Amino acid sequence: MNRHLGTGRALALALISALIVALAPLSPPALAAAPLTVSQAIGQQDGSAQTVRGYVVGQPTATGTVVTSGFPNDYALAIADSASQASTTQMLYVQIPTAFRAQWGLRTNPSLMGKQIDVTGAMAAYFSHPGLTGATAFALAGGVTPPPPGGTSPWDGTYYAPAIGTSGTALRTSLHGIIDGNTQLSYAQVWTALQDTDQDPTNTANVIELYSGRSISKTSNGGGVDDWNREHVWAQSHGGFGTTPGPGTDVHHLRPEDVTVNGTRGNKDFDLGGSTVAQCTDCWTDADSFEPRDAVKGDVARMLFYMAIRYEGDDGFPDLELNNSINGSTPWHGKTSILLQWNTEDPVSTFEMRRNDRIHSTWQGNRNPFIDHPEWATAIWN
Repeated sequence: MNRHLGTGRALALALISALIVALAPLSPPALAAAPLTVSQAIGQQDGSAQTVRGYVVGQPTATGTVVTSGFPNDYALAIADSASQASTTQMLYVQIPTAFRAQWGLRTNPSLMGKQIDVTGAMAAYFSHPGLTGATAFALAGGVTPPPPGGTSPWDGTYYAPAIGTSGTALRTSLHGIIDGNTQLSYAQVWTALQDTDQDPTNTANVIELYSGRSISKTSNGGGVDDWNREHVWAQSHGGFGTTPGPGTDVHHLRPEDVTVNGTRGNKDFDLGGSTVAQCTDCWTDADSFEPRDAVKGDVARMLFYMAIRYEGDDGFPDLELNNSINGSTPWHGKTSILLQWNTEDPVSTFEMRRNDRIHSTWQGNRNPFIDHPEWATAIWN
């Protein structure tokens, strides 16, 4: 009997000891070292292996020369602590090994300009300039950007049924057949439609301007300096369709915008960079391109994807097409690589979904497939 009690006590003590160990607080995991800034990397040219975070600002071609367009090859990047940095003394020159050139070289991937990236390699001079050589890893800052969400939509079994399971040309053809034949509005009707589709969710008396993000009274529409007017996201001159019923009045790409900002955008293609835009925070422009604020970059991309599929030139309207160029006044609109990037980086918002539903149910009877299925853009244009 006593022997059994002793054995029982031993088992109990063992269980208690195991429980104490299990409940003991765990040591916190070691935190990964934060990436160096570019300025830190410039001051630490000692051959050590480090990860550096910076914005892509061009391609170095000589000790004191960094080009920002017309990239000659995929061999190098210049990064800086600011996307607008123009002084080469504040840049780190990054050598790109052969294995990384197809994905990270600027000639092949000009859309990397302005992106914040993490690069791992040796802190060593390149082009006789503070640099990073022998890179072993590249990534967008914070990790690789995930692909757009997709897979299902409430409309898959009905509206989109002919397109489900297709890709490439077959998907494009199916979607065109689904979304064409829509109700066409007059240009005057567009005013009323936009007061509905772009209504401010927090103030039903107002609309939200696309690029500026300003909430403005629905009745402050017109041509005055601080009025809002009807912005053609697919510029009229990139197809010559004017404001007659058809692409010129298609509400899927018409949005309210401040008159001044609309004038600044004009008929420019969409791309990265430039100088700041008055009355439009986080908007940028140069002589031939316009970059909207981050919160609506995906919206812009998905509207242009819609226009390129809806208008294929088979119903008396122009054949609208996307390309990867800056085009001026042509039936083409760009740049495809930038738009695909924006589609990924700026997911579909609740505002976009409501807008798509209102156009479908009340105004035109058709939907923008790239709001319901953002991944279809990649399936068609990649």
